[in-house]
Amino acid sequence: MKMRVINFVKRAAAVLLFAPALTLAADVSVNLDKAPVSTEPAALQHGAKLFVNYCLNCHGASYVRYNQLENIGLSEQMIRDNLLFTGEKVGDLMKISMSRADGTTWFGAAPPDLSVIARSRASGDGSGADWLYTYLRQFYRDAERPTGWNNVIFENVGMPHVLWELQGEQVAKISDDGHGGKHVELTLAKPGKLSVEEYDKAVADLVSFLVWMGEPVAEKRKAIGTVVLIFLAGFFVLAYALKKNYWKDIH
Repeated sequence: MKMRVINFVKRAAAVLLFAPALTLAADVSVNLDKAPVSTEPAALQHGAKLFVNYCLNCHGASYVRYNQLENIGLSEQMIRDNLLFTGEKVGDLMKISMSRADGTTWFGAAPPDLSVIARSRASGDGSGADWLYTYLRQFYRDAERPTGWNNVIFENVGMPHVLWELQGEQVAKISDDGHGGKHVELTLAKPGKLSVEEYDKAVADLVSFLVWMGEPVAEKRKAIGTVVLIFLAGFFVLAYALKKNYWKDIH
């Protein structure tokens, strides 16, 4: 009996040891574009507007309250007038009415909460912001998908292209990349309301807002960290001078 327990523990330890490596080996490497993330209030406010109008119907941000948007320069009245449409209060969490069961029925999987999506999507290929920036610009028409849309870096995604009116409709030319994979080349077949440059800027603003939601106090944290490092550097100089003064007679 004792030997069986020992063997079980050894097997379990081996599984735990190699599980991360197996997971990494199963991941598919993707080419991500660098996201031009901004902390400027104007960019974050535009991103908040896009998020509420295009994302908040299906995706919640249940760790963020509407009144936290005052930290990006919006007044309480601006939030009421421009971002609240269905009776929410300024102090409410940014939740949605759609249940997980309905989301699973309609899309095949419940749409994830986006509060920390920019942090959770980080990988060896790039930051979470890079992934989101690339993802939102690489939807293309696919008649074989239930929604009529597919995505280059998230193949067979259940989410439709909610920003298609802004970007337009892209079509894909798929070929063999010579390494057992596929090469996808996108072409804009039907222009949207925005030019390519304008759409990229809009996506960058939306991604910047998603990054901000993941850590609304990031700028304050960095500022405090800078002050702490300056204090520690000054304290080190004083402590070293005091040490030299105490030990000078011993040498």
